[in-house]
Amino acid sequence: MSKDYQIGSFRVGGNAPLLLIAGPCVIESRQMCLDVAGALRDACRARGVNYVFKASFDKANRTSVSSFRGPGIDEGLSILADVKKSVGVPVLSDIHEPAQATPAARVLDILQIPAFLCRQTDLLIAAADTGKPVNIKKGQFVAPWDMKPAVEKVRSRGSAQVMLTERGTFFGYNRLVTDFRAIGQMQSLGCPVIFDATHSAQEPGGGGTVTGGDRSAGPVLARCAMAAGADGLFIETHPDIANAKSDQAVQLPLADLPALLDVCLAIRAACGCAK
Repeated sequence: MSKDYQIGSFRVGGNAPLLLIAGPCVIESRQMCLDVAGALRDACRARGVNYVFKASFDKANRTSVSSFRGPGIDEGLSILADVKKSVGVPVLSDIHEPAQATPAARVLDILQIPAFLCRQTDLLIAAADTGKPVNIKKGQFVAPWDMKPAVEKVRSRGSAQVMLTERGTFFGYNRLVTDFRAIGQMQSLGCPVIFDATHSAQEPGGGGTVTGGDRSAGPVLARCAMAAGADGLFIETHPDIANAKSDQAVQLPLADLPALLDVCLAIRAACGCAK
């Protein structure tokens, strides 16, 4: 079991309620973000789940140069600020460059470090220096215990509010596998650990010009993560999967998320991880 941390306005880890970080992969429109955030807020509130809205203002690591990246930092943060104010939920997004940390922190409740950038010292320190909680996604190429230096980079700036997110490990070309021992191993670093059920189901680059994946694997992996003691779930979800502009292969249909939450909460309770 992880240490109980204050992250924004609520607790995460230890015996705290389940945390759900969820929303569309990328900001596609203001209205869609408001609609998705409202629906997930209500679903989580009814189940006693702490909820953080997630959407990226810029997907800087898309497979193809022609892929949709999002509205950019200025418009994206404006939309996220609107979600935060209108829907009344904390918001999270990725930052890719140290210069993005300060403006992003004026809006975001949690700054997220993408998996491919989890070793970037300047980025981690810039995020920590904002004083906001930092969620570091474990690189697909990094062993769980080797996330300790990344955590220490954030803590070296006086920030104790750091979470780690497990998102699978490379297993040959176009393939990720999940070693669920990683959850407990990273919790032993003193961090709450979130499980990314969406990106763990990816097949990186497996679609040629887009990243492929197996959407049906996401809910299975989410259920396994609950049995393994994860403190929260990271799930990308979309109201119209057929027209999603990013990670179409692995995002979960919005309508399916409440039922998955019910199953995950039941597993968590049965395993003695519930509050």
